Amino acid sequence: MTVARTHELPTYAAWRQCGAREGFEVVFFRLDADGCCATGHATAVEGEQAWAINYRIRFDRGWLTRSARVRSSSFGRHSAVELATNGRGEWVVDRVPAPELDGCLDVDLEGSVFTNALPVNRLRMSVGATTSVPAAYVRTSTLRVERLEQSYSRLPSCTDGTQRYEYHAHGFAFFAELTYDEYGLLLTYPGIGSRRA
Repeated sequence: MTVARTHELPTYAAWRQCGAREGFEVVFFRLDADGCCATGHATAVEGEQAWAINYRIRFDRGWLTRSARVRSSSFGRHSAVELATNGRGEWVVDRVPAPELDGCLDVDLEGSVFTNALPVNRLRMSVGATTSVPAAYVRTSTLRVERLEQSYSRLPSCTDGTQRYEYHAHGFAFFAELTYDEYGLLLTYPGIGSRRA
């Protein structure tokens, strides 16, 4: 599978969040000697509540998550959480070891479309392959961090070269077909969002 190396990323990407929530997300990419820092912002109205998050995620040249900082304003509360990992699936959350996350290699933010790019680019799966990729999942409203069991199955690419995956979030009994562009960034996430730039 051909996906973008970190040095090939665009300077930014943006999505309209639509379906389960209505809002917008933008992320800016800054490359350095160790990999990439993604700084993003998302705001949305979900049900009768509004929320906003900003995040900074560092990942290496192989798209392996190294750290994440998330701040949230939602439901009348302001919260922050910091995660760090050694790249071998061991995590600390706010400087406290989190053994329940053992084996997770990616961070996944509930309020972000972007973070579904991390495992796809890291794995570089062949067509027909299915891989279980549990993630350190950060809830938007509380910033609680929990383990999310999920898997990706690589489907044949579309005629225009876009990549397709079947995505399962087993804990939520959620299934969707996701499409990605040449950078390995999501184009469409049914019920969640679509790429705008």
